[in-house]
Amino acid sequence: MPVSEKLFDTVLVANRGEIAVRVITTLQRLGIRAVAVYSDADADAAHVRLADEAVRLGPAPARESYLDIDAVVAACRATGAQAVHPGYGFLSENADFARALDAAGVVFIGPPVSSLDAMADKIRAKETVSAYGVPVVPGIADPTLTDEQIIARVDEVGFPLLIKPSAGGGGKGMFAVHSKDELPGALASARRTASNAFGDDTLLLERLITSPRHIEVQVFADSLGTTVHLAERECSLQRRHQKVIEEAPAPLLTAHADGEALRARLGDAAVQAATSVGYVGAGTVEFLVSDDNPDEFFFMEMNTRLQVEHPVSEEVVRVRGEQQDFVELQVRVAAGEPLGFVQEDVTVEGAAVEARVYAEDPANGFLPSTGQVLTFVAPQGEGVRVDSLMHVEDPDSQPEVTGFYDPMIAKVITRGADRAEAMERLDAALKDTVLTGVTSNLAWLRHLAALPEVRQGRLTTTMIDGMDEWSAPELDEDTLAAAAGALAEVDVDTAHEGAARQTFARPRGGHGAWAAGDAWRSVGAPAPTLSVEVDGVRHSISPVPVVAEEADEHGAATDAPEPAVDAAEILVHPADPRTAWVRRDGFTWRVHRQTRAERLESARSAAAARLVPEGAGSPEARTPMPGTVVAVHVATGDRVEAGAHLADVEAMKMEHPITAAVAGTVTVHVSQGDSVPAQGLVATVEPDASEAPAQDA
Repeated sequence: MPVSEKLFDTVLVANRGEIAVRVITTLQRLGIRAVAVYSDADADAAHVRLADEAVRLGPAPARESYLDIDAVVAACRATGAQAVHPGYGFLSENADFARALDAAGVVFIGPPVSSLDAMADKIRAKETVSAYGVPVVPGIADPTLTDEQIIARVDEVGFPLLIKPSAGGGGKGMFAVHSKDELPGALASARRTASNAFGDDTLLLERLITSPRHIEVQVFADSLGTTVHLAERECSLQRRHQKVIEEAPAPLLTAHADGEALRARLGDAAVQAATSVGYVGAGTVEFLVSDDNPDEFFFMEMNTRLQVEHPVSEEVVRVRGEQQDFVELQVRVAAGEPLGFVQEDVTVEGAAVEARVYAEDPANGFLPSTGQVLTFVAPQGEGVRVDSLMHVEDPDSQPEVTGFYDPMIAKVITRGADRAEAMERLDAALKDTVLTGVTSNLAWLRHLAALPEVRQGRLTTTMIDGMDEWSAPELDEDTLAAAAGALAEVDVDTAHEGAARQTFARPRGGHGAWAAGDAWRSVGAPAPTLSVEVDGVRHSISPVPVVAEEADEHGAATDAPEPAVDAAEILVHPADPRTAWVRRDGFTWRVHRQTRAERLESARSAAAARLVPEGAGSPEARTPMPGTVVAVHVATGDRVEAGAHLADVEAMKMEHPITAAVAGTVTVHVSQGDSVPAQGLVATVEPDASEAPAQDA
């Protein structure tokens, strides 16, 4: 589309990460000046460097920066921004934010305040769309009820049931409850999470539908009365109510005997839901569809913003044969332009699938992983698209993943003529994606996408939760020896940040950091035994000495021998020469050589464990990741049983319970509101004397 005179001169992007990069790229393509905002943690982030101007909002915590409405409005005034694109998350569905922008004379690139008010409250949303004939899930939706009153009425709904924050989204604060005994604790935790994440602890309860499919419909509406749907997406592959792999069109509808009719019914229901609140802009209407009876579906909620998974729709939706940029459509509609097309102009071509790449450890309960991204190499090829924290023209960006924000690194999207081709391309793209510095879910995503039921499109929202525990493949001995060789020359007790790096042989034909030649190692011959740790497991291995890459008189690397086809790639951490990242056959491992202090700490922990009865856990209750203590449930001197709930730590928008591994008397080391590091000591439980092991005479 040509740039209209109605479009804005300057737009502020009130977000961060990959969505900020995505929006800024489109704005600049349209000739619009893009303004970024950032917290102290994001001062050197890619979206800040990419924008035409950037404004600091405040400290790292989101409540003091990205969620600070006054600070964002002030940034608009300071930069002359005529409009704000909110991305998703943060303030994107906040009616108070939209009101503040309106008062400041700034356009909100989103729906009217009345639509935000209606759909932000899930209770009100259900009542509104139900009046328009859209089917809704039975439940309790009364914001005036206390927890005690909810518990008294819960038999009206029955079990299992689902607790949902009325103002929430993204699966945060949602709890499945299977019995009345679980309800008090789940309600308390859901209220805390909802209050921290959304500033509103109102809850609603819904009947939990078994074997559900999650189908959502993309809608667009302009201010002139045109509302259309741009087909559907299937988002059934979820973990803890967070989407993992999404695709368009929905395989459920494609396989259905009367799929086109069902698609039309869902689309019509979505348009009705949007029309019921006078919607304008991009939105998504989410439905639960019974896998046992696909003709039965229920309205869940409407997300009044762009969705994380919108790229799969962009890849397959055509308007009069042309692909659409949904961000551009948002900007044009917000500027008062008509959509310029009607429902009959919309078609779907091919299939697309998206996998969310997170900094998390699937082998350790999917705990988020923090640290600096050392390397990120995006896959390339036909039908492959990557939306990431790092701008495509900024391959050397090394963002830090902190505990303050969502740990998503990138979205890998593939398109094919049909679903089978899109899935094949997804596996190849995930295998070719390189990410070091933080632990990621790349290997687990490949495992998930390769499951027969996923390949066949037999998906439900509960499928992942029912999967067997997953463990990463073990690093083979030869590759481990090569990694140990890369670390063998390091004096681990004197190594420090900024240590000098050496240049080593590297594979040919690479790209990005994997072919840069700095800190790369290759295989040589055996050497003395070395003790290293791989993903928390200690190994004694004979290291293979490194082979330095020779340089010519101008400092350029000379030709190195061609590596074997299956050669491993080994990168020594540039700021911590005790740690190396190893990549082979699409898998990545972290190899660490312990310092003397770390070996002593391991010995001390082992000795402490021997003081606990056989089969019992550690007396020390530690947080597995950095975060903020949001609740402490015991006091020093209390006696607790094994498994007792001691405290809750919130990190990366998730609440993690800290429990006692043994019975005894507790000493609490933290208070509510404290920040704790990874493996930070939360409490110590002194085992009961009667349970202490007998001492040798």
